[in-house]
Amino acid sequence: MSKIYYKSLEEIELIRESSLLVSKTLAEVAKIIGPGVTTNQLDKLAYEFISDNGAIPAFLNYNGFPNSLCISPNEQVVHGFPSDYVIEQGDLISVDCGVIKNNYFGDSAYTFSIGNVDAQKQKLVEVTKKCLELGIEKAVAGMRVGDVGFAVQQYAESNGFGVVRELVGHGVGIKLHEKPEVPNYGKRGSGPKLEEGMVIAIEPMINAGLAGVKFHSDGWTVTSSDNKPSAHFEHTVAIKKGKADVLSTFSLIEEVLQKKN
Repeated sequence: MSKIYYKSLEEIELIRESSLLVSKTLAEVAKIIGPGVTTNQLDKLAYEFISDNGAIPAFLNYNGFPNSLCISPNEQVVHGFPSDYVIEQGDLISVDCGVIKNNYFGDSAYTFSIGNVDAQKQKLVEVTKKCLELGIEKAVAGMRVGDVGFAVQQYAESNGFGVVRELVGHGVGIKLHEKPEVPNYGKRGSGPKLEEGMVIAIEPMINAGLAGVKFHSDGWTVTSSDNKPSAHFEHTVAIKKGKADVLSTFSLIEEVLQKKN
C-alpha cells in the first residue's frame, strides 16, 4: 500500500472496536503478569482471550511470526518471541498486541514494571509514556508527521535517553502497517501532512542508553546496542481537528495494576 488510506467515520469506529479489544487483552495480561510467570503463559492467555472475543491475533503468522504477542524483556526493544523466560522482580516487560476484528486492525503496546524496578528503569518508563502523550498532542489535522516525531525525540533526548530510529510507527486500519511511517524523531513542519480520516499508530521506542539497536539472527528480536533497558508504549490514534481521538486506552490496564498493588 503505497498511498495513505483515509477512513470514514464508520471505519474509524470499527478500528476503535479492534483497538479497545487490544486494550482489554493487555488488561488480561496485566492480571497475571508478575514474577514466576513465563512469557509463553501471557501469549497463550492473549490468544484465547482474543479468540473468545470473535477476533484474530494480528501478529500470529504475520510474515511468519509464530505468536499472538510480541513480548520484549529489559534490553529487548520490540518483536521479542514469547518463550519459557520466567519473569523476575525488577524486569521491564514490553508487551505489543494487535487484533483483527470485522476486518479492521487495532494495535497498542504497554511496558510493565515488575515489582520495584530500579530508578533508571522507572524514569525510562515514565519518560517513554510521556513521549507518547506529547506525540499524540501533535497528532491533529494540519500538523505534520515530523511534528509528532520532534515532540517525542525532544523529550526523550532532554532526559538523556536514546530514540530508536530503525523502527517506526505507522498507519493502521485495513492493514497492520499502512502509510505513512511515523518516526519517533523528526523536524517540525516536515513529512506528510496529517489530515482527518488518517489513523496512525504512534509508538515511542526509547532506550535507556544509546539509540542504536541490534537485529538478531532469528529475524525478529531487536535489542539495544549497549544492552541497556528499553521501553515501548503505543496507541492507535485517529486524526481529528483540534485534538487527536485515541482509539486504544491504558485505563483498563492501569485499573488492574492499581488493584494488584
